[in-house]
Amino acid sequence: MTLVRVREEDGSTREEAVKARLLSYNTAPVWQIGNEIVTGLHADHVRFPQLPDSLYSRPTLIWTLENSGAGRQRVEASYLAGKLSWNADYVLRVTRDDKAGDLDGWVTLTNGSGTEFRNAKLQLVAGDLNRVRNEIAKMAMYDANRAVPASAAPVPMQQESFSDYHLYTLGRKTTINNNQTKQVSMLEGTGVPVMKRYVVDGQYFYYRNRQHPGAPIKDVVQVFYQLKNEQKNGLGMPMPAGVVRVYQEDSKGGVQFVGEDRINHTPKDETLNLKIGNAFDVVCERKQTDFEKISDNVYEIEYEIVVRNHKAAPITVEMNEPVGGTWRMLRSTHEWTKTDAWAAQFKVPAAPDATATLKYRVRVTY
Repeated sequence: MTLVRVREEDGSTREEAVKARLLSYNTAPVWQIGNEIVTGLHADHVRFPQLPDSLYSRPTLIWTLENSGAGRQRVEASYLAGKLSWNADYVLRVTRDDKAGDLDGWVTLTNGSGTEFRNAKLQLVAGDLNRVRNEIAKMAMYDANRAVPASAAPVPMQQESFSDYHLYTLGRKTTINNNQTKQVSMLEGTGVPVMKRYVVDGQYFYYRNRQHPGAPIKDVVQVFYQLKNEQKNGLGMPMPAGVVRVYQEDSKGGVQFVGEDRINHTPKDETLNLKIGNAFDVVCERKQTDFEKISDNVYEIEYEIVVRNHKAAPITVEMNEPVGGTWRMLRSTHEWTKTDAWAAQFKVPAAPDATATLKYRVRVTY
């Protein structure tokens, strides 16, 4: 081969060519030039007189086959191709009254494999597959020789349990070109019942305001849409993990984006809670109003939480309060539920443009 180095002399550029033979290449090339062994030689480019038999200018698969039987044989190869990927995307359109919505699911295919797949059978495996390289989902596409007639109606995507995953099969052939991204419909749910939730999650550091002693601490009021993935709601198909984007009509009939959330793989009959953001017109403030030591390890603590609803509609705020140690609720202005060993939940209704106040006192033993 010929090593070519570019040199500049007297303001001009010229090429210097050296005939060399590559002996080895580990971390750097080792060359034989004439009767000398040379290392560390830089070349701007290399010229080959001809292409070696073991080197190919494009990706090539070489098979060595032996047919010991009589007649012709059919050979089929399967392999895992790289740079083929897919992800699930969902669009939830909620009605103005926040009571129902239409949910559409889409599969977004991305093909960067270097080849196109024409009239291919599309199958998708969803689940947490354990791979050496952390790939959560793989797309399997199989070539098909028979094209789909142009008049064929679209067939919904079918799913089935597959090992500990779910296999989704598109009911028609599809084509995806190299370096192309396309979407395929996966599921459609119409009139799905939806519940809007306002949630406040208390934290242990809320016991007092360190920056402004005596002043209340503002809580974030989170907003969720809750729905159930069940057949009677028009859904019921196991939903691969993905992003759900939520839209809602405004007073003029325009559709506005109101938030998004990422869901995990969701089996049928499971509940989805989509956080779309934090409430603008609902303010929540808390403060600890009393702390009394009853004995060496027994204390009584009292809290006051105020909700100011500036919306034109009534709401109910779910208060999730952490309580440490062994505790007993002494009194509360609202009904409460012990949701686990160290938490109590209150549901506080607030009328339109009104204020609601939750007060409770607990006895804690450490």
